[in-house]
Amino acid sequence: MQEQENQQAEKVEIKEATAPEVQLDSVVQGETVQTSAPEAAQAAAPVQDTAEQVIAKLEAKVQELQDSFMRAKAEGENIRRRAQEDISKAHKFAIEGFAEAMVPVKDSLEMALKIDTPSIEALKEGVEMTLKQLSSAFEKNRLTEVNPVQGDKLDPMKHQAISMVPAEQEANTVVTVLQKGYTIADRLLRPALVTVAQGK
Repeated sequence: MQEQENQQAEKVEIKEATAPEVQLDSVVQGETVQTSAPEAAQAAAPVQDTAEQVIAKLEAKVQELQDSFMRAKAEGENIRRRAQEDISKAHKFAIEGFAEAMVPVKDSLEMALKIDTPSIEALKEGVEMTLKQLSSAFEKNRLTEVNPVQGDKLDPMKHQAISMVPAEQEANTVVTVLQKGYTIADRLLRPALVTVAQGK
């Protein structure tokens, strides 16, 4: 009986001796958790820019947009200047192609005048050759004849009626062509002079 009491007393002493250590461990662990929680929160928190950094980024963006605007403006000015130069050159040299085609015609006429006593046949042949050169020059420069045939309906946009004559054909139709007209690139240069029928 005495031995059992002694054993129980020893167990109580052991518990009392070990209890503070367990409690100490619990306290230490609690302190560890308490000290590590702020550090974890600080590590997880995102880094935010300061006001100065935000302003610097905005100023850099504004500068980038200004540079882009100035480059676009300069390019627009260059395009406008080149367009004006092209228009000026087009006005200055618009007749260059036609003049180049007319030079051979002038050469032929000058050669014909150098002949002292040309025959009728030679003169006619020279005129026909010159006319072909002139027609070729007209064709290259889109200069076409307005030459209606008898019976065509009078077109006020291309024909100019000089007089009305009695004719066995429908009224307001072309009877004769007194002078050919011409267009260039579908634009009327000169209307054809015609007579038209009075009608039956």
